[in-house]
Amino acid sequence: MAESPRVLLVTSRFFLLGEIMTAFRRMGVEYGYLDTGGDELDSEEYLRPLLKGIERLRPHFLLTVNHLGVDHEGLLTGLLSRLDIPLASWFVDNPALGLALYSRPSATKTAMFTWDADNMAPLRQMGFEHAFHLPLAADERRFAPPAELQTGSPWRSAVSFVGNSMVIKTGLRLDHAHPSRRLRAAMPRLAQAFGEHPEGSVRAFLRERFPALAPDFEALETPDRQLSYETAVIWESTRQYRARCLGKLMEFGPTIVGDEGWLTTFGKEGAQPGGRWRRLAELSYYDDLPGFYPLSDINFNCTSLQMKGAVNQRVFDVPACGAFLLTDYRAQIENLFEPGREVALYGDPDEIPDMVRHFLAHPTERARIAQAARKRVLAQHTYVTRMGQLLRTVRDTFGLPYCEPEGA
Repeated sequence: MAESPRVLLVTSRFFLLGEIMTAFRRMGVEYGYLDTGGDELDSEEYLRPLLKGIERLRPHFLLTVNHLGVDHEGLLTGLLSRLDIPLASWFVDNPALGLALYSRPSATKTAMFTWDADNMAPLRQMGFEHAFHLPLAADERRFAPPAELQTGSPWRSAVSFVGNSMVIKTGLRLDHAHPSRRLRAAMPRLAQAFGEHPEGSVRAFLRERFPALAPDFEALETPDRQLSYETAVIWESTRQYRARCLGKLMEFGPTIVGDEGWLTTFGKEGAQPGGRWRRLAELSYYDDLPGFYPLSDINFNCTSLQMKGAVNQRVFDVPACGAFLLTDYRAQIENLFEPGREVALYGDPDEIPDMVRHFLAHPTERARIAQAARKRVLAQHTYVTRMGQLLRTVRDTFGLPYCEPEGA
């Protein structure tokens, strides 16, 4: 007789685990939670709580997000291989960047899930036979329409954007890479070219399009320094792209929620030619954003270029709140929402001003699209739905003896 699923959640940072645990509770899935405290512990200190957790729960498989909690040396994956327990890892970041730091990232039975379908082929090339697409989702109970719209709120905006400028983050990553003078000087030009190209790997792009810089990149010596430079290029590419997109909003007096790097990008608030803007300090994802999104006529989105085909969290959270979203076109969005009916898309930054003018002038159309998008989120894009997909995939892939959980 099939059992109910039992899953041991392993992490070194409480990221996305709250949503997963909430979904599991709603589905009646038995789970345990283990924070390893990092991946630099000695072997006995690292493995002891893992063994206790496995003995207590007898999990069908272990689940981690972004491989957090999996040690770089391969102690956990070696243990799971010996015990014949599968490992599932859901990457909501670039797996090629993160996995470069692991000497033994996979157990004998490993299922890799990625939010970006474009990552499946590279994962399989890295030796992960079982690679699956699992997009992001929304916690529809937290991100829900408000009972009453607080129109007098200081958050009230015609147009808003929530996101990082990437200015400070890029500088820190570049400093950590400690590249040669030539590699540092080439980074803005390399980042611009990378952002305009479909290639998703900075390393492959650099070797193909900037071969003269390849020796400087290889001279970074350690995987950590190379990873830092690759990340800096992606983030600089995103910085340039976001600056261009948000520059097109200035005539509408946008509210930009994010770090102080936006002051470096656009200067003092209200100082942009042709329009005024204001900055709000970063808001709490869980406590503030569910109330912030419904107070904007247009929630604007421009996706990080670490995923050139996938969609980010705002594409699910904003409509879950019953709010309207204008976002950039990404190829994978067509498998998630119906363009024009459930989501409004721009293909090029030059299209942004006309689209913003149109939707500000047509509130009924905004409401229709927002309602249709929310209906789609509730039907197909919740964490209960995603965890049901993950549980079924792991069960069917490895022949595990548990039944379909409630709500999956």
